[in-house]
Amino acid sequence: MANLKFYMTPGSCSTGIHILLEECGPVFEVYLVNLMAGDQDAAEYRSLNPKGTIPTLVLEDGTVLTDFLTITLWLAETYPKRQLLPEYLLQQLHLISIVNYVVNTIHGQGFTRIFTTDKYSELPAEQERIQQQGRKIVSDGFELISGWLGQQEYLHETFSIADAALFYTEFWAVHIGLTLPENCLQHYKTMLKRPSVAQVLMEEGYGKMVAEAIKL
Repeated sequence: MANLKFYMTPGSCSTGIHILLEECGPVFEVYLVNLMAGDQDAAEYRSLNPKGTIPTLVLEDGTVLTDFLTITLWLAETYPKRQLLPEYLLQQLHLISIVNYVVNTIHGQGFTRIFTTDKYSELPAEQERIQQQGRKIVSDGFELISGWLGQQEYLHETFSIADAALFYTEFWAVHIGLTLPENCLQHYKTMLKRPSVAQVLMEEGYGKMVAEAIKL
């Protein structure tokens, strides 16, 4: 039987899926996609994922999953003993909505303006405004997440798909020096102590950052 094939970029949103894969424990092969080199636009990759995005997960039967939420839901359904989603539908929907918000708003609207400003405008005079707009979207997003998190260790009673999504954006925020709400920072530090998270970040080349972040 073929292994799962996981296409990812270290330090990207695919880090969240990498963590979930380690939590679930399947055998999988990793294929690196160098976004800076334009690997996502290569014909071979586009034939697999026409959107040219990451992460991509190829299942054992050849089915290709090409977005963060779809992959998380497949993992939650396939590995129910990991309890990546709660038992009750309304609780599931709440966590799914958080994943959607993190991926599509905090990441998709906020961090993209910070990291890929040129896609919004090539005019130098517009760069600072766009970046500031992105930082506001991200900051406002974390404030909303902070309210949902409250004083809980995780976004639900136990670790879930939503925590993996939140973590990769917290990771980015810490990396660029953006101040997180105190409970989000605590969530980030809690995640760093999970063996799967520490292992993934070490494998992706961020071991030093992990050691420094734990001291925050």
